[in-house]
Amino acid sequence: MSSQIKTFMLLALLSGLMLLIGKAMGGSTGLAIALVIALVMNVGSYWFSDKIVLATYKAKELSPADAPMLHRMVEDLSHKAGIPMPRLYMVPDSSPNAFATGRNPEHAAVAVTEGLMRLLNPDELRGVLAHEIAHIANRDILVQSVAGVLATVVMYAANMLQWSAIFGGGRSNEEGNSGGGLVGGLLLAFLAPVAASLIQFAISRSREYMADATGASLSGTPEALASALAKLSNRVEQDPIHEGGQATAHMFIVNPFAGGLGGLFSTHPPVEERIRRLREMR
Repeated sequence: MSSQIKTFMLLALLSGLMLLIGKAMGGSTGLAIALVIALVMNVGSYWFSDKIVLATYKAKELSPADAPMLHRMVEDLSHKAGIPMPRLYMVPDSSPNAFATGRNPEHAAVAVTEGLMRLLNPDELRGVLAHEIAHIANRDILVQSVAGVLATVVMYAANMLQWSAIFGGGRSNEEGNSGGGLVGGLLLAFLAPVAASLIQFAISRSREYMADATGASLSGTPEALASALAKLSNRVEQDPIHEGGQATAHMFIVNPFAGGLGGLFSTHPPVEERIRRLREMR
């Protein structure tokens, strides 16, 4: 199954979960309130994501004179991807990593750390940049923002459902089975946010695989990106990034924090699997 189809199916599943919560609440008012709150929070984050994240990591914009090789690589890759050239930033951190941000290709930025520039050879660096350009071309910030809105709605609505089940659960319905309604409501209220998070993480992992494939195609050297991922994964374990937090971990090419959660609760696929898939593209 392609990553694009998988993402669509996961978003549909997240939407279905939101509607299930709404039905369990017995009305649309609470769901509408949760939707408005989620939209305000996530649209604001989406619109200003580049400024927020770049400021969080103290990134400084690079001019062509500051990093001529970097600019040439990004300009060439952007042209191949059919998008405007994003702005380039340097993050003053020894941990090797990179991320892309911005609400659309016309307002995008690619940031690399000082550690990344020191660790990788030019071919590996080009592979990493191609991966980040792929995120922009694939509009992954938008996809993640939509997933974030839906997941936030589920979490807020589930919280409302918890209180509704507790304080309204004592009232018997026509069949007199108030206990079942209370238990069922509470169970859904507690499980739905977990399910929403798992779906959101799965979407993130799917987009990473897609960016790897698109990036390898843009750079023309899947092995270079595979080699870069191996180096980055090993070094980040020894030297995790020194700013930010888990809320922005999904944006980086590899999880920037050592000892992050794995499996279903991870924002990134296993590096070994990513490398295997890339090497199959040769």
